[in-house]
Amino acid sequence: MSDPLIAAALAARANAYAPYSRFTVGAALRTEEGAIFSGCNVENAAFPEGSCAEAGAIAAMALAGGRRIAEVVVAGDGDRPCSPCGGCRQKIREFAAPATPLRMVNAEGRMLLATTLAELLPHFFGPGHLGGSPS
Repeated sequence: MSDPLIAAALAARANAYAPYSRFTVGAALRTEEGAIFSGCNVENAAFPEGSCAEAGAIAAMALAGGRRIAEVVVAGDGDRPCSPCGGCRQKIREFAAPATPLRMVNAEGRMLLATTLAELLPHFFGPGHLGGSPS
């Protein structure tokens, strides 16, 4: 795979734990410094206790000291874009600017949708609302 961000999302998807839905998702993000972090969805028998791939990638980034997301790729099943859920869109917004690119690919890495955070999360609530970085 020539795109390291897509490759990281696909590798994360391969390790997803989805015994209930069988819908595996991987996500990878690149920081402004060029570091790549990935995560996979992890289901739980108590359904609301699972975690999304995007949240896992963000947690890995934060653990390593990263604070700014430059780009996100989400890899899902099927031929429809696996778009971040509302909660993950808000989590991404905490660390990314509205113009941040998000790409959704299928299990083979084929591009299904390229968009921006602002297009996925219009009228967002972000750090600037609380006196944080307005970007």
